[in-house]
Amino acid sequence: MSQKTDQEVKQILEKKGHYALSWDDLDKVELPTGVVSSMYRVGDPTSPAAPTVFKVYYPPGCTIEAHTHDCDYTEIILEGSQRVGATWHAAGDIRVGLANRGYGPLVAGPDGAWVLFVFASGAWPAIKLGNNDGSTLGSDLLEAHFDKVQRVDT
Repeated sequence: MSQKTDQEVKQILEKKGHYALSWDDLDKVELPTGVVSSMYRVGDPTSPAAPTVFKVYYPPGCTIEAHTHDCDYTEIILEGSQRVGATWHAAGDIRVGLANRGYGPLVAGPDGAWVLFVFASGAWPAIKLGNNDGSTLGSDLLEAHFDKVQRVDT
């Protein structure tokens, strides 16, 4: 069972004014790095301005190259640990970032990391920086999946 399309969620929201779901109701996308990601949009999911929420698992030692995003974001370490640049973050730590400001690389700790990301809009895809090749970001795979599954009817 795949998650509801944006149009289905929009119709439910327009009818009832609210929509409840579980992370188990959302598609999980596994990237070649072993990263597993699920996402949903806040409010009207057909709006490009809708905030986007991701729950992401990084396996132990997983490294994601330095990158940026086209919108502001925050991330919360739910479980495990993750190094961002030279600084280690643990469960309960919160990072807040501005659009178009690079950060990374990200390295998951020995137990991996579960991280909740909240992007200010739909402009969440990671953008490679400098000489990085983008291969660890998975933005193209995530966009392709969520565009196909989420925005079929928009």
